Amino acid sequence: MPIPLTADPVAVAQRVRELAREFGFQRCGIAGIELGEDEAHLRDWLAQGLYGSMDWMARHGDLRARPQELHPGTVRVVSVGLDYGRDSDEAWDTLDDGERAYVARYALGRDYHKLMRQRLQRLADRIAEEVGPFGHRVFVDSAPVLERALARNAGLGWIGKHTCLIDKDGGSFFFLGEIYVDLPLPVDPPASAHCGTCRRCIDICPTQAIVAPYRLDARRCISYLTIEHEGAIPEELRAPIGNRIFGCDDCQLICPWNKFAQRTDEPDFRTRNDLDKATLAQLFAWSEAEFLQRTEGSAIRRSGYERWLRNIAVALGNAPSTPEVIAALRSRRESASPLVREHIEWALHRHGSF
Repeated sequence: MPIPLTADPVAVAQRVRELAREFGFQRCGIAGIELGEDEAHLRDWLAQGLYGSMDWMARHGDLRARPQELHPGTVRVVSVGLDYGRDSDEAWDTLDDGERAYVARYALGRDYHKLMRQRLQRLADRIAEEVGPFGHRVFVDSAPVLERALARNAGLGWIGKHTCLIDKDGGSFFFLGEIYVDLPLPVDPPASAHCGTCRRCIDICPTQAIVAPYRLDARRCISYLTIEHEGAIPEELRAPIGNRIFGCDDCQLICPWNKFAQRTDEPDFRTRNDLDKATLAQLFAWSEAEFLQRTEGSAIRRSGYERWLRNIAVALGNAPSTPEVIAALRSRRESASPLVREHIEWALHRHGSF
């Protein structure tokens, strides 16, 4: 039976959580819109220039912490989480094999943005069917939203020292999405932090991008360097990148809370194109047409073909000096763009091949 808006707000909130589960989200909570402390933290981070070339972070800084300004009428945020986790042992095996390519676990399958947005919109539509029309807007990385702070306040998890959200029962390998609503629902208690004195994520970071607990320097982060950064990768950071060609998971893989986390298999997030097994040489051989065809519907499209080759050239420079690795680098030496060629020359020099 439909639950009218005049019903007990507690009952409406409980029904929202039930529907979120029915639509495939493993976690759901409701948060208020007060983010004063988080806004101050964000302003300080931006003032230190730790966002690199992501100018959009600075342009919409304050708006991120003010849901009521981003979508007028908003009084609550429904925050949801969708698992994408895999076996961590497989990830470590790939990282230990210098000839294989490492792709961040979230990017091995289908791009989550469209999947989550469609599912969230269907959830919002279903809520409207049950409680009546209400003002809302759905977000999945589609606007300036402080999603981790909102998710923490909604009880989905705490923000770890690596700045990712951690659920003590589900680890950190899950995506976040939000529905801004004008329904005055009761809010959930925020999650408490459980990092304690642990600093494994800080110590393992290959480029030491976690400059202090809860403080990430994006300019040193491998995820930023391989996905967002458009120019040459700073030479001093190339060797630490290892075989990571799109993103990095080390800080999450090492987190004790992920070791025993329960995984939910989402078919759309299953690996495509054998990206969990492919060698660097195999991926470096992709033509642009092949890259576009194979990455259709994938988050990897975000890097673009030139950055894809740039990243693999760096990884090949860090790979064992095998005939296949040297041949792969030489195969593009003359035809590559100036950006890619710079990284190929660096890689060949690493192998003593000029």
